[in-house]
Amino acid sequence: VGTWRWTVTGNYDRSDTQTFTDTGVDAGAFNARLAAGDPTAVPLSALTAADIGAAAGNRAYATQSIGGIDAVANGRLFALPAGDAAAWGALYVVEGSRLGGIMLARTVPDGLPTAYLGARHLSGEWRELLGALDRAATIAGTDRWIDEAITGARATFDLYRRAAAAR
Repeated sequence: VGTWRWTVTGNYDRSDTQTFTDTGVDAGAFNARLAAGDPTAVPLSALTAADIGAAAGNRAYATQSIGGIDAVANGRLFALPAGDAAAWGALYVVEGSRLGGIMLARTVPDGLPTAYLGARHLSGEWRELLGALDRAATIAGTDRWIDEAITGARATFDLYRRAAAAR
């Protein structure tokens, strides 16, 4: 385990909003005068502010507060051998573990959790991976490549073992 770098950033925003919305006019008093037969209430003549009042407006107040924090840690969790061959070996172990998980899930009694064993390959994916691994080994064409792939696989198995022992 090497050196780690931590970055933490935070923010906070607050906004206060006040709005007033004019809703139009209130003709209720003028309509009451018309209904009462007031001879001075003539709807076809020019109306004054005294004839029609303003309707009550709508007011709204809002306060919004938003905060956030982000933390990022950068560092090496574990080391695996470098190189394409070692990566192929590690991939073989990781994908093979998925296949093994399916086999193990069949043996777990009903009522016990099995979700962690449920990562399945689609039909033919495992064979495709093995074919790609064989093609990569053939292209490399050296025993050294195969040895490096085995080293990558063993390192990945060891990583699994150490993770299990840490529990």
